Amino acid sequence: MNIFKKIAIALSAVGPGLFLIGYNIGTGSVTTMAKVGAEYGMMLTWALVLSCIFTYILMVAYGKTTLVTGHTALFNIKTNFRYGKMLAVYIMIALIIGELLALMGIMGIVSDLLSEGFRLIWGVPANTFLITSILVVLLYALFWYGRYQVFEKILMGFVILMGLTFILVFFMVRPDFSSLISGLVPRLPQTPGAFALVAAIAGTTCSAAVFIMRSTVVAEKGWTINELDQEKKDAAVSASMMFLLSLIIMAVGAGTLHVLGMQLNNTVEMISLFQPIGGKMAAFLLILGIVGAGLSTIFPIILIAPWLISDYTGQKRDIKSPMYRILGLVGILFGFGTQFMATPPPIVMVLSQAFQALILPAVAIPIFILINRKTLMGTAIAKPKMNIGLIAVILFSLITSYFAIIGLWNG
Repeated sequence: MNIFKKIAIALSAVGPGLFLIGYNIGTGSVTTMAKVGAEYGMMLTWALVLSCIFTYILMVAYGKTTLVTGHTALFNIKTNFRYGKMLAVYIMIALIIGELLALMGIMGIVSDLLSEGFRLIWGVPANTFLITSILVVLLYALFWYGRYQVFEKILMGFVILMGLTFILVFFMVRPDFSSLISGLVPRLPQTPGAFALVAAIAGTTCSAAVFIMRSTVVAEKGWTINELDQEKKDAAVSASMMFLLSLIIMAVGAGTLHVLGMQLNNTVEMISLFQPIGGKMAAFLLILGIVGAGLSTIFPIILIAPWLISDYTGQKRDIKSPMYRILGLVGILFGFGTQFMATPPPIVMVLSQAFQALILPAVAIPIFILINRKTLMGTAIAKPKMNIGLIAVILFSLITSYFAIIGLWNG
């Protein structure tokens, strides 16, 4: 068996985790982490470490609850709390709004970068509205004819592309590793916007949408309680890859823009500034990595509204049903949003990620209660170690929500 076949088998064994890597490490993560690295170097590495540890804990908790109950997250929340319907509807609406805002930023960034790629090759940038139109048509065609298994394979390609390009760029930049170690010490920069960026790190990594989607993709995989160990391993791979890729992106921003004393307010600006440091090849690699990250995020975002509705109602998930196709079309059309906005796409992305942090307590607290309910979980209730982790997650979610409120209020 050759090495490529072994890699493919290993990746197929972590389907839900791979799907969430593709969903979570998108242009939101790229923009947020690059902006953090540009403005503060590696000072906020500690926030990323905590976010990824808590991401693992919540992924395991939501996955385990789905394996035991046979139901997805919103359905469990709706049916097991006195005001569960209200809470489930709030989570569903907040997540859909947040993700559609993110989709606008993603498509704007991807279109800007592809336009910049055209400029590097032919000397003239392409029309971003035309690029967006082509992407919308192609992506919706894939959505119309696709199945979950098809999306998983497409995401695998985008995740590999994204990972390899950022790793190559990381070694081209060769950031200062001593600054990475010092960034593990918790401290907050005393500058405007720091609170919003910490909240954005939490929002883009320890994202409420990830855990709600986690239960759906675990159910879509057809796993049962017999796959509990596999579910934990899958969550560990997912969280570890999220950390590694996010750290590399932050380090690239720290090794380029931060060194030059520049801030990231425009993704194309990052490419043009990076080119003198890493050369034209590095600039192309960076464009490929960010575009791959963006495209890997768009498919799950298109799916989020119909999946959440199926989750809430307990209905079968059928990508080819009229509801999925209509909501998918509505979702993908939001990709034109930044074509009519004055706000730069990277700023829209950071604000949308900070907004995600506000929803985290509404996701962390219910799963703590559900996984400790013996009538629901039986002998699979949470052990003391899991409960300590979940309590830490809840405290973290409340702190980052406070940071998000301060950041958005000032921002």
